[in-house]
Amino acid sequence: MPYRGKFRAQPWLESPLMTPAGGLQLAGALEDNPGLDPGAMRILGSYALIYILAAEGGYYADANGVRRDLTGGDVVLIVPELAHAYGTKAGGRWRHLYVVFAGPQFDLWRERGLLDPARPVWRAEPVDFWARRMEEAVRPDEGSGPATALRILGGFLEVLAALLAVREAEARNPGGGAWLEESQRLLAGSEPSGWLKPQAVAGKVGLSYENFRKQFAARTGESPGQFQKRRRIDRAQSAIYHGDRTLKDLAEELKFCDVFHFSKAFKQVTGMTPSDFRRKVRGG
Repeated sequence: MPYRGKFRAQPWLESPLMTPAGGLQLAGALEDNPGLDPGAMRILGSYALIYILAAEGGYYADANGVRRDLTGGDVVLIVPELAHAYGTKAGGRWRHLYVVFAGPQFDLWRERGLLDPARPVWRAEPVDFWARRMEEAVRPDEGSGPATALRILGGFLEVLAALLAVREAEARNPGGGAWLEESQRLLAGSEPSGWLKPQAVAGKVGLSYENFRKQFAARTGESPGQFQKRRRIDRAQSAIYHGDRTLKDLAEELKFCDVFHFSKAFKQVTGMTPSDFRRKVRGG
């Protein structure tokens, strides 16, 4: 899926953002910069995450013998000591986002096998979604002190963990992990616009609804609609436990047409009505 967002080649950080747990040294967006020569590989000395927005004749190579073509939607992980090269062939155009990072938190992730140099390239789509998440997490909006550094580090760790989760999902379901991960997130009401209909989610992950429905059910054992219903009821259970919503408010918030249909769906999923669940968890 091509990148359709606004693009401006520029650095995102004016100076490194460091914390005791680790930090970000460089970050930003680049366009058509010279690639690294596979015949003279670079050792960076830090970790780096590269997200390819678009590439003509893109390539990646490293001293472990990995060779991959790169295109929009590819993620490249660089580890400190591994010689590597990436770019495009002569005359090829490309755009990418980059974050260079280091510190004990990332070393721990490396020790636990998450930042794995044996798996340096994987896909994460839609491109617009991941590009927006990276920029929102890493680009400072205001401030420059220790609190800002911690906040931005936390945001980057969240995005990095999500990208690694996409890689693991792809490993479990070759050819389907990335779109499946994204569609589950969208069906679970994670967008600011709230609960998207399954048909809208299919369009966002680049599939026709019929193909989306069949592929989703084959991989999860339930339809997109059933998955979304369970996520809605999960959200309702949490709200009832905290006691901050009426059943009418919950029905409206979770996009049920009325309290009756909300109660019916709640009982289908949990085996009890919302009122029974409220008495169970709150007493009385």
